[in-house]
Amino acid sequence: MVTPFQEDGELAEDATASLIAHLLGNGSDGLVLAGTTGEGSTLTDEEKARLWEIGVAEAGGAPIIAGTGTNDTRHTVELTESAQKAGVDAVLVVTPYYNKPNRAGLKAHFRSVAESTDLPVLLYNIPSRSVIDMPNDLLAELAEVPNIVGVKQARYEDLEPIDGLDLLAGNDDVLAKVLDMGGTGGILVASHLVGPEMHRIVEEPEARDEVQASLAPLLEALTVAPLSASVKAALEMLGHEVGGLRLPLVALSEDERTHIHGALERQGLLERV
Repeated sequence: MVTPFQEDGELAEDATASLIAHLLGNGSDGLVLAGTTGEGSTLTDEEKARLWEIGVAEAGGAPIIAGTGTNDTRHTVELTESAQKAGVDAVLVVTPYYNKPNRAGLKAHFRSVAESTDLPVLLYNIPSRSVIDMPNDLLAELAEVPNIVGVKQARYEDLEPIDGLDLLAGNDDVLAKVLDMGGTGGILVASHLVGPEMHRIVEEPEARDEVQASLAPLLEALTVAPLSASVKAALEMLGHEVGGLRLPLVALSEDERTHIHGALERQGLLERV
């Protein structure tokens, strides 16, 4: 979920609660808070904790997953402990970025985080952002850690089920493919806008490919800018107050806004406003 901000850039708590209710009422089975799309890297630890508290309070029992991953193992453990205190249902831990740890370092990182909590831990493999791509045999080794239960797989190559891990699509455009190979769902971005349609991809296997294909133009349009910016702009066009972005992300240009607006119009989403 994107993180709503006020005009002064601070966390917008009421708008956060409203967006949680909207998403859970429109196709999302649960939410990730303070993840990549939620601009987690520019939230303070205190803001993350408050965001998780709001999520737990407003979700009505739907799963709340906290994005606690950083490139600092000690900090990730601290955030994970904070998330558990807030009452979340699981944590999403991204592959450490920038440091470029080797295989032994990756195993030590994820084991340290998993051993610090009783919560289920979801691995987040996203080589486009973290530089490192965890191979499937390493994922299989990490699956041996009792509370490492799944992987959000945000790559296009070597997608395959891993024994002992739920496989979750991390890219919107491969949700149908991941489900067809035995995946259990996805942690996705366009569900802000087309949640009911994406839920159909999960729940209606016979319509899966058709629905996925129908979303392709919108998914492509959202890539015109960083997804946090694209989705916030789209939500605003659809009547949701989610505020701006934190630097270094910036608002869309007029050309980019026109591109997004046209995609929403062609998808029939503006008719619902």
